[in-house]
Amino acid sequence: MSSMVISHVSESKDPLSSVDPLHPPIEFCIDIVHKEKLNSHEEARFRFHKADYEKITSDLNNIPWHSDLSYCASVDDMVEFIKEYERLGHLSKVDRPSFGYFLPHHSVIRETSETTKVRVVFDGSAKTSSKKSLNDIQYTGPVVQDELFNILIRFRQHRFVLTGDIMNFYRQFSIDPSQRHLQLIIWRDNKVQPLEIAELQTVTYGTNSAPFLSTRCLKQLALECNDPIVSEVIQKDFYIDDMLTGSSSEHELHHIYRKVIEVLNSACLPIHKFRTNCPQIFQHNTETQGLDLCKESSVLGVLWAPDTDTLRFTLNVDCTQQKVTKRVILSNTCKIFDPLGLISPCTIALKILLQRLWLLKLDWDDPVPTEINNVWKKMIGSLNSLLTVNVPRFALCASPISTELHCFVDASQNAYAACLYLRSVDPKGIISTALLCAKTRVSPIKPLTIPRLELCAALLGARLTAKVTSALRCDIDCTYYWSDSTITLAWINSQPQLLKAFVCNRVNEIRELSAQSLSSWRYVPTAINPADMASRGLEPSNLSKSDLWWRGPSFLLSQETEWPQPPKSKINLSELKNNIQVHNALNTLLVDFARYSNPNRLIRIYAYVLRFISNCKNKNVSPLCSKELNDSLELLVKNSQYESYSLIINTLNKGNKLKPKCSILQLAPFIDQSGILRVGGRLDNATLSFEQKHPALLDSKHHFTKILMRHEHARLFHAGPQLLLSSFRKQYWPIGGRNLARSTVRKCIVCTRHKAKTMEPFMGNLPSNRVSQFYPFQTCGVDFAGPFMISNKIGRGNKISKCYLCLFICFSVKAVHLETVSDLSTQAFISSLKRFIARRGKPDNICCDNGKNFVGANNELGRVMRSSLRDLKDYSANEGIKFTFNPPYSPSLGGLWEAGIKSAKHHLKRIAGNTALTFEELSTLFTQIEAILNSRPLTPLTSDPNDLSPLTPGHFIIGRPLTSLPSPPASDLKTRIRCRYRMIEGLRQHFWARWRNEYLLELQQRYKGRHHERNLQEGDLVVFKEDGLPPLKWRIGRAVRLYMGSDNVCRVADFTTFRGIERRAVNKVCLLPLEENKDLES
Repeated sequence: MSSMVISHVSESKDPLSSVDPLHPPIEFCIDIVHKEKLNSHEEARFRFHKADYEKITSDLNNIPWHSDLSYCASVDDMVEFIKEYERLGHLSKVDRPSFGYFLPHHSVIRETSETTKVRVVFDGSAKTSSKKSLNDIQYTGPVVQDELFNILIRFRQHRFVLTGDIMNFYRQFSIDPSQRHLQLIIWRDNKVQPLEIAELQTVTYGTNSAPFLSTRCLKQLALECNDPIVSEVIQKDFYIDDMLTGSSSEHELHHIYRKVIEVLNSACLPIHKFRTNCPQIFQHNTETQGLDLCKESSVLGVLWAPDTDTLRFTLNVDCTQQKVTKRVILSNTCKIFDPLGLISPCTIALKILLQRLWLLKLDWDDPVPTEINNVWKKMIGSLNSLLTVNVPRFALCASPISTELHCFVDASQNAYAACLYLRSVDPKGIISTALLCAKTRVSPIKPLTIPRLELCAALLGARLTAKVTSALRCDIDCTYYWSDSTITLAWINSQPQLLKAFVCNRVNEIRELSAQSLSSWRYVPTAINPADMASRGLEPSNLSKSDLWWRGPSFLLSQETEWPQPPKSKINLSELKNNIQVHNALNTLLVDFARYSNPNRLIRIYAYVLRFISNCKNKNVSPLCSKELNDSLELLVKNSQYESYSLIINTLNKGNKLKPKCSILQLAPFIDQSGILRVGGRLDNATLSFEQKHPALLDSKHHFTKILMRHEHARLFHAGPQLLLSSFRKQYWPIGGRNLARSTVRKCIVCTRHKAKTMEPFMGNLPSNRVSQFYPFQTCGVDFAGPFMISNKIGRGNKISKCYLCLFICFSVKAVHLETVSDLSTQAFISSLKRFIARRGKPDNICCDNGKNFVGANNELGRVMRSSLRDLKDYSANEGIKFTFNPPYSPSLGGLWEAGIKSAKHHLKRIAGNTALTFEELSTLFTQIEAILNSRPLTPLTSDPNDLSPLTPGHFIIGRPLTSLPSPPASDLKTRIRCRYRMIEGLRQHFWARWRNEYLLELQQRYKGRHHERNLQEGDLVVFKEDGLPPLKWRIGRAVRLYMGSDNVCRVADFTTFRGIERRAVNKVCLLPLEENKDLES
């Protein structure tokens, strides 16, 4: 949908001025994106044929204009609706076109609407004779607004709220005139008048793309808004045309109210139907004229009373149906709209009934069995009690200093549920709780055990909590999860890899969703678990009286020390793989290896742990001995082996054989007397130690193996992979050790700095001024070279001084201009620029390296250029020349002039050598080198003997190479003068044609940076490659800001170092391994 065009067709002179609601102007003009490209030839396939025209005409003639009074009233309203369309300029009468699409239309009556009770809806899905509809050839577009659930959740967060509605939302956006013939209707005001054809000029109800087109324009307003608060309101707090927003203060809500009106009026989108629980934001009486601020209104399907600030529910259930069928039950059940799940204890019973009905496999209109009929009538008879339910909209206390989120989950045989409560504390220490939302699910048809259903409820609660946390704009200090299933809590706190697939997958997702508060899964007794009501169902008459449901359990009003504690009974954990016992796993998985990066420290820590156990019998205060360290090492090895090879160890302990497909079967593993898994191998007869003949088996993917290999790499003074692996195998045998050794060397910071391999980003596209036709030197680059030694005279007594070469190179045709600069003063450089302008013309843009890049920080040329930068900018501003400077230390971004300097030096060194020429001699030599460089072919020479004149930069300057002989003068003077202009213009066009066909296509290839490598990311650690310093003295920096190119590749970035923020080209830094960054910082 990136090709959709949104343009402003008019601009409001005063955004604060009021918009006439009867004749609002249209601000946006939209180009609808079609799946198929339609033109005059292809639209014949989509033409609305005569048969289609006659069908709509017949339907319009069959309207009973006078047969039924109630229908006549709706027809009159429909006529008035179409007239309003035409009066507002949203519709215009046209002649019958040769092709197009006629939209069928009908009226929709909404008695509850405050403004428009009758609307005309157009059917964009009606098929034509060509078997296509308007919706078939349109893209629907993505959803660009926030979800309805998230908006309603935030609506309950704010203390002061404001709602509104954009008037005639879809019709405020104009359709491009070239596409309006696809929105034709047939209409007449009465049966007497002839049929007329009208063309709809705005976004139309009933078309697939209408929601996206209108909401995308609204998002564009938000993106262009400078106020971050209002921008977020327009982006996140609008659902189609309905606004639900709020704030914790009256002042901020008044600011939102004024600014939203201002921004929407600037785009001719009038907003009305305001409702608020804070009428003080309306400063003038004129703002509230025609508004009943206390009137109950519908906010995204939920009734809200601003005067009492409560939410209510509407029921439109038809209780008069005598014949109860599956269609009747489903239709009436879907009429109960409860997006936040506040009455889910009542609606879950209806969902369970629907599931039972589906299992009977009845047709839609077959009568249901008597048992289900009686249950249905009993349910709908009690649903009227829900009309008395009033839920406080605001779910927090007035000025919360602490906010917590409590999620309760539970399951029964028929359903499982999760409900969320907000617990807030005010400055006085008063605690308040309120139900925020809930969600229920019917149990699967395939029977599941209660523990598995409880686990499904826990997953539902974790998902709901993550969704609510992302939707809320307030800070949640802590999140707690409550379940009455001790088995579920044990699953969540155990190792997922030990559990069967069904439980393992769900536990993994729960741990990911609640990673920040994994220790906050707690036990709650079933009797005070509010989710139990949502999973089992509750009578509607008892719902409004249930304080447990609306406020949560009473212990939430107490301090954390008074909250329920888990039972101390032993848990028989089920769903384990291959009958692995829980106590075996808990006895071996003692060490959290991921917390340590130094194996020596880890070994000494657990040596002290073993000494503490030993000191319980015999006290020992001496330093650690080698035996204690070896015992600690053996314990760590056994724990790491059990985490990696628990199944193999259990099989060998039972005396069973390993499976043929076992990954380590070829090593003949066995368990020694200490319980360590070792390699059996074939070296029993070798004269080696026991550890060398039978090294301990380790998994190369385990963290303990990695830190051991890293320590061995440092002990061997950063040896290579082969030596490292050979030394490591004397004591341990890592599975996949060769890859681990290579990875250890590759990720070593010291080794990486010594290799000094800089990043090589993908070579970018050429800029437009390199591939576009310009006059020579209209866009050029400048660079300096030198110094060169010159003599003040020839002969004895001469003095040697310095001079410099200033090179200008054209971006389009690579023509060069060389100037001799006597010194490095500001005036000398500007004088060379003036000479260049006088001879080649004034350029529009001059590109050059940053002053720090010319030679170096201590180079005299660099210091002078930086000091003269202000004078240079003043001069260029007066002359109308734009100077563009590359980032510091980025010579690769100026490769064009760097190549020009290299070519000029090539000829200069071979001609002059170390000779000290006079200023005039050197200037002459520079000019001759300039002519030679401007006579170089731009493209490779061909083998065609007739191709005698390759294209050179000189052709664009004087019409021929500068080193070629001139043509003889024409004999006829009059002919020469008369054809002079035609000849010059023809030559110019000929040269540019050859430039496009021969030179431009040669620029396609990338000679370096041909592969897409990993992009630099914020937070990456790098070292700056600095010439003249050894690698270990290169400075370290961290990327803090990236400058992405148009192709989303980073080539320049800002880095923070001990000197401050510095900018560098990416190809001048070396990326350090990511896994070692934290260790390096510490």
